[in-house]
Amino acid sequence: MDITVVIPLFNEAESLRELHARIVTALEASGKSFDVLFIDDGSRDGSFDELRRLREEDDRVRAIRFRRNYGKSAALAVGFEASRGEVVVTMDGDLQDDPAEVPGMVDLLDEGFDLVSGWKKTRKDPLSKRIPSKLFNRVTGIVSGLRLHDFNCGLKAYRRAVVETIPVYGELHRYLPVLAHWAGFHVTETPVLHHPRKHGHSKFGLGRFTHGFFDLLTVYFVSNYTRRPLHLFGSFGLLSFVVGVGIALYLTWLWLTGIGIGTRPLLLFSVFLMVLGIQLVSMGLIAEMIAHQARRTEDYAVRERLG
Repeated sequence: MDITVVIPLFNEAESLRELHARIVTALEASGKSFDVLFIDDGSRDGSFDELRRLREEDDRVRAIRFRRNYGKSAALAVGFEASRGEVVVTMDGDLQDDPAEVPGMVDLLDEGFDLVSGWKKTRKDPLSKRIPSKLFNRVTGIVSGLRLHDFNCGLKAYRRAVVETIPVYGELHRYLPVLAHWAGFHVTETPVLHHPRKHGHSKFGLGRFTHGFFDLLTVYFVSNYTRRPLHLFGSFGLLSFVVGVGIALYLTWLWLTGIGIGTRPLLLFSVFLMVLGIQLVSMGLIAEMIAHQARRTEDYAVRERLG
């Protein structure tokens, strides 16, 4: 299989038939083998019934249905796991992403890139959505060191090695290009068409950006310290202990010169810093053992599969 198109969706019944037709038109013209994997994230509008009908008409259609709404990261995680193609393409199910862009993105993978992210250069979204998005992308670029214009574009193309390497959980789907970049994969972006929403309504909310900045901090610490938590706890612990010892040595010198130190708050502070340092290092060692023993667990429950 050359390409698997993974489409997370939530209440997009009106869009699915047209989206499927557009994907088939674009990929059949490319001459590559493909399948289309829809992930129904707990829809309540009959989306999965429409997917059943599409499956009966085209056996390249596959679908997975969650028992409830778990979020986009869980949908992408199960989609990546169930994908079969050497290239995995993701897009949203609301017809705003254009499947005609997919062959060009796959060509960029053939040029040596591992992940190609779409850039909605001309967005068909209201100003209230575009301004926070620009701020979010700017901050993410500064923190991550990866300069992209549009980190959260749903239209992306991945080599299989990327989706098999990068874990997706929580709400970290926004940072897949960052995680791939930090893992050593070659990431680029390309301008893509962006259409106005045709059916339904946006699931966008300002709360996404508040959560997004916290998720960015999570990505940074997870990427740097998940496998070696002692590096984080140990650094602060060692610093605290050394400062505490330094204060204690200073107080000892005062005592040796005949200056009383029994009533000085600095004495208690030095003891506090040394104890805190020992505790932080101990926490780091415990975290190391937990990280060593931890195993990846699924945070979603599949209700039904088609294909």
